[in-house]
Amino acid sequence: MGTADIVPGVSGATMALILGIYLELVNAIKSFDTKWLQAIYTLQWDVVIKRPHFIFVIPLLSGIVIAILFFTQVVPLPKLLISHPEKIYGLFFGLIIGSIILLLRTFRPNTLRKFLFFAAGLALGFTVVSITPSNYPDTPLIIFGTGILGACAMISPGISGSFVLLLLGKYSVVLDAIGNIEPKILTPFVLGFGVGICLFSRLLSFIITKFITPFTLGIAGFLTASLYRIWPFQERIYANVHGKLRLVSSSPELPIFSSTTLYSLVLVIIGVCLVLALQYFSHEKAA
Repeated sequence: MGTADIVPGVSGATMALILGIYLELVNAIKSFDTKWLQAIYTLQWDVVIKRPHFIFVIPLLSGIVIAILFFTQVVPLPKLLISHPEKIYGLFFGLIIGSIILLLRTFRPNTLRKFLFFAAGLALGFTVVSITPSNYPDTPLIIFGTGILGACAMISPGISGSFVLLLLGKYSVVLDAIGNIEPKILTPFVLGFGVGICLFSRLLSFIITKFITPFTLGIAGFLTASLYRIWPFQERIYANVHGKLRLVSSSPELPIFSSTTLYSLVLVIIGVCLVLALQYFSHEKAA
């Protein structure tokens, strides 16, 4: 999930969906509620320790943090997205296709009503991916709001937290702040992220409980629309921002046959196969 959230256009929540831990993720976030805060205030340490799903949350957060640090400090994924975009996006493109196949196979849009849910998600997805990026000032309030929106996107399948940051003009700002440990940016962003993820997880839990079929088909439609943004072969325009190249805009194009194109297509197939294999082995384990 941490690796996926670094790549603009790819959702960490989509990775959770692919791995079959999405519902657990939402419920784990939801477990940090007012009763838990009240227990902290009244020093009921047994409730503080037992109420949240720490057995799930701690390794998950550890993995996300390790991935973000690894792919910003050790292996600079943002730089690889500039030097080898076709290969990286190719793998994620395959992962997304595989997840769409699984969702549509489980919740078949075989009636007009179900198809309309899928079409609504598709329309919303195309609307989001066609939004023109903006550039807002780096004030604490704007960064706080960016954290809220990024958190909402992170736990919503099909919507990339990095893509939202890109739309707000804060992708490079936040990544640079992580890489250089800048408290003035990181503090309001982390606070906003915490507020957004706690509030939005409750809304998602309600929607999943009450409207699982419309929600899933809508997500499948949204993921289908996101393929436009993740398509490996694009004409990408970069700009120099604070001395570093940053992606400004991109438009899909047909690939020209080359070794890079071949590698990318192979990675697409690998991505699809990985998702289908994960689903198969998860069913085998459940059985």
